[in-house]
Amino acid sequence: METLIHSLEGSFATLLGGVRLLLEAFGAFWIVVGSLSAAWELISAQFQRQPFLYKSIRLKFSRYLSLALEFQLAADILSTAIAPSFDELGKLAITAVIRTGLNYFLAREMREEQEELDRSGHTERAGARRDPILPVAPPAVRA
Repeated sequence: METLIHSLEGSFATLLGGVRLLLEAFGAFWIVVGSLSAAWELISAQFQRQPFLYKSIRLKFSRYLSLALEFQLAADILSTAIAPSFDELGKLAITAVIRTGLNYFLAREMREEQEELDRSGHTERAGARRDPILPVAPPAVRA
């Protein structure tokens, strides 16, 4: 019976390791996609002499980074799913605090920039395209 339990635990650990790797890959993927998208739009805005689009581009890039942070945090949580040591839990706690803090301040900055863009109306005048991948607004953050 113990052999079966150890075998199942080993299989589960292997499965979780694969899922963790997949989540980390998703996070990295969205960072790359967001970076390429932002770089392309910045170059286009520069050549079209539309520097007022920079904040809009930065806001969209922030959404990609926020999404990537969520995937990375999920991967970190999974890494401690099976019999974590105190050392692993401590590392997870520190990482979770850092990533959650980054996400909090990123979301707050996104909200502030979105409010500023809404007040100025630059995105409507410039005919800026909506992001087809991340059309939702950033989460509400209370200051």
